[in-house]
Amino acid sequence: MHPLVIVGAGAISSAVTLLIWAVFGMRGGTRSLVATNLQRGELTDLREITLAKPTKERALQPLITTIAGWVRRLTPAGSLSSVERKLVLAGRPANWPLERILATKVMLGGAGLVVVFLRLVTGGTVTILLATVVLAVLLFVTPEIVVAARARERQREILFALPDSLDQMTICMEAGLGFESAMARASQSNTGPLAQEMVRTLQEMQVGVGRGEALRMLADRNDSPDLRHFVTAVLQAEHYGVPISHV
Repeated sequence: MHPLVIVGAGAISSAVTLLIWAVFGMRGGTRSLVATNLQRGELTDLREITLAKPTKERALQPLITTIAGWVRRLTPAGSLSSVERKLVLAGRPANWPLERILATKVMLGGAGLVVVFLRLVTGGTVTILLATVVLAVLLFVTPEIVVAARARERQREILFALPDSLDQMTICMEAGLGFESAMARASQSNTGPLAQEMVRTLQEMQVGVGRGEALRMLADRNDSPDLRHFVTAVLQAEHYGVPISHV
């Protein structure tokens, strides 16, 4: 077998491996350690957190950080903001930090460029060459496509869960509970991204953020028009003195 063919096969295999790693690898084991120690009332030092990570993560993380730093300096601010926005809409998955997305884009794109280079060296028709270029571009943008798909899925889940949560909040407020208590009861009765967003909003209120500002931040973190309408209606009701349960 020609050596260039072997190199090309290796590049494609590496690209597939990186793609699988980007989607499924490195789950948030550190968060579980910190949560367990907090439940026990114990502190977690930095060394313990580092040692709790899988060996492959400890080995790859410096490389990822270095590559991500290079990409940050070379990527236009608008593109970085676009990726950041997709991550926010996706709920900032613990296994998909921005640095990992950037590093994966570069490594997948690099594997695609290797395939293009080998195609140029070995020759071939223009159609095949164009196909390899398209493959390289697709590999480069695949991490963003995956995050965007996750963001759309999460926003759809929020949209579908919103009516039931609002019904529960209405019942609770008509029974005499306050707005925050009704939201807390609705978040406890449900699971999924909307319940998580409600819990985060309540936590922000508990640390001193005003109700209006916390609700605006809830709307800004998501892209659901119905959720934005709800937040706007609640803010207007507070402004004009209308009972929120009527909203």
